[in-house]
Amino acid sequence: MDAIETGRLTLRNFKKGDAADLLAYLHQPRASCFFSLKLDDLHAAEAEVAKRSTSDEHIAVCLRSTDRLIGDMFCIPEPPDTFAVAWNFNADFAGAGFATEAARALFEYLFSVKQARRLYAYVEEDNIASQRLCERLGMRREGLFKEFTSFEKDNEGVPIFVNTMQYAILRKEWVA
Repeated sequence: MDAIETGRLTLRNFKKGDAADLLAYLHQPRASCFFSLKLDDLHAAEAEVAKRSTSDEHIAVCLRSTDRLIGDMFCIPEPPDTFAVAWNFNADFAGAGFATEAARALFEYLFSVKQARRLYAYVEEDNIASQRLCERLGMRREGLFKEFTSFEKDNEGVPIFVNTMQYAILRKEWVA
């Protein structure tokens, strides 16, 4: 994908050199939905960056001034005109509006360039920050899925299921 620049950020494909910054927030993922992406060391982060660099579905979010990776987003196409979206940011950069700025740029790109009709995101019930981001983006909550999925197990190896909300927005809602 061609890089997208906002006032403070650059959205681009992953590239060599992003591994240390990716490891900074994936060595202990905050949101349970990212537990499966946990990275143990720099070698694992380098492999993950190499994998992500081959796909436009994974988007690196970097500070425009330094090109430092501060988070990432993904947009998975579901033909013919829908995309699943998600975001994951380094907690050291929380509270500055970077996630909102990046997601707005991504949404604009998906609706205008990729001609998306609908975008949706799954958010765990306890992930209040992501719920608020969805709402700031104009997404509406479409439903709550009780014990929808499991990202971890208890001490006996039994899956812990979490309630998950689905948020969505249509292009006509975005334009309005």
